Amino acid sequence: MSAPASFDPRVTPISPDELQGRVILITGAGAGIGRAVAESCAQHGATVLLLGRNGRQLNEVHAQITRQHGAERAAIVEFDLENALANDYDALFAAIEGRYQRLDGLLHNAGLLGQLAPIEHYDVPTWCRVLQVNLTAAFVLTQILLPLLKRSDDASILFTSSGVGRVGRAYWGAYAVSKFALEGLNEVLSEELSGITRIRVNSLNPGATRTRMRRQAYPAEDAASLPAPQSITRAYLALLGPASRGVSGQRFNGQ
Repeated sequence: MSAPASFDPRVTPISPDELQGRVILITGAGAGIGRAVAESCAQHGATVLLLGRNGRQLNEVHAQITRQHGAERAAIVEFDLENALANDYDALFAAIEGRYQRLDGLLHNAGLLGQLAPIEHYDVPTWCRVLQVNLTAAFVLTQILLPLLKRSDDASILFTSSGVGRVGRAYWGAYAVSKFALEGLNEVLSEELSGITRIRVNSLNPGATRTRMRRQAYPAEDAASLPAPQSITRAYLALLGPASRGVSGQRFNGQ
């Protein structure tokens, strides 16, 4: 499917109840962009499933959403995307199915930076870890949750991409390669689901944002000059909600 020429998630109007009644799973929800999007989704009516491996961070996000919107608006899904086995994914599916019966949105946001190094000297175990978390886990999670997404009347899968996943840049190694691959997964999956399901699939490059990963990559950069994660959530809401209905297989920018 093609995006309407006028569709731009950065400026799409978002109503206060834009995501009312939707169940949305967000990976990497404990901090940064994942946390900001989770809190914004809850603010706009969604029930958010907070997936991550840092229980303390997830509890903080859950507590914040509970204080503002009620305990029913969030659930913690402590899950290690690097080391999870098949039975862990099966248990995750069973837990979501048992409680919610369906899934209306899936945001792949978790990621590892790895190291900034030339391919010639890139550490092989680090390469494997980055590809596992950023790409393979996203594939497996999508595959295992597709039956729940198919039960939705209007489901969205969204991959968080990167500028270095669209134009290759020296020394970005496994991180860049994983993001290039996610863009491919986005297009392949969109083609496969088009016309036979109500699931749309897109990617979003959030751009330079004030996050821990950004500080790791650019330690000398003035973080205060970058937008906070909370300021870029509109595009995520538009792509996870009804505003993007009929839009699939596209690459968008968040800034």
